[in-house]
Amino acid sequence: MDQLVRAITSDGMVQAVAVSTRDLTERARQIHTTLPVATAALGRALAAASMMGNALKDQNGSVTLQIKGNGPLGTVLAVSDHLGNVRGYVRQPHVDLPLRSDGKLDVGGAVGHTGTLTVIKDLGLKEPYVGSVELLGGEIAEDLASYFVESEQIPTACALGVLVDRDQSVKAAGGYIIQLLPGATEDIISRVEGGVLAAGPVTALLAENDDPKALLERVLSDFTVEILETSPIEYRCYCSRDRVERALISLGKDELRSLLEEQGGCELTCQFCDRIHRFSGKELENLLQKIEEKKI
Repeated sequence: MDQLVRAITSDGMVQAVAVSTRDLTERARQIHTTLPVATAALGRALAAASMMGNALKDQNGSVTLQIKGNGPLGTVLAVSDHLGNVRGYVRQPHVDLPLRSDGKLDVGGAVGHTGTLTVIKDLGLKEPYVGSVELLGGEIAEDLASYFVESEQIPTACALGVLVDRDQSVKAAGGYIIQLLPGATEDIISRVEGGVLAAGPVTALLAENDDPKALLERVLSDFTVEILETSPIEYRCYCSRDRVERALISLGKDELRSLLEEQGGCELTCQFCDRIHRFSGKELENLLQKIEEKKI
């Protein structure tokens, strides 16, 4: 079962969160039939969004992570609720690139080395918070760390990883975000940096043990870590027929009428879970009648 763990060091100077996301990344792979490099890019984005969404206080809040690079994948998008449950998609899931010279998946090449990473935080207010930074290389973790420093002024270390098995299924996935709190000294910074370097690549750590608590304790080995929260997370889509109906109504009666005349009905596919919502001609007529009678 996928899990999220939130922690703080006993000196109160470092906050951290880690996730294991193998199951939800595999679910995303199956829904979108992603090839390995797309699986890795989407899996990294889902893990990041989960950790950021779980930090929200608002029960109706959500975080959207949108990565638009100049690579062949196109847009990579992940959305999290306030618990850390996520959904997402990649625009071109069947992109296939050669491995890098070190034998790893070329996520940076697939995402693109230039472009933007945008974070949209919907906190239930009139306007969502939107922060955007230029991509540093498209590997996503470094880009996210850059976002935290530039947009939120929080010194951050971030690592995200997806290990794809020989049969293209997800063997391990997850990551961590470590952030310095106000008052952190140069010594604390050095100890965090030393721990991150000593721990090594996150994919190797996840392959060895994908328990997020163990991951944090390994990376913050020079600190006493106090666990604040442990919670299950999953791939969760919120689409429903009611929501799709509302979306159709929002098109307006002219658009609905042309759909009815040209196609005699319609099919809408959810971009997050690929569920198909079908509306017959009669159902579209009923929606038109609702608009005209101003029942909604």
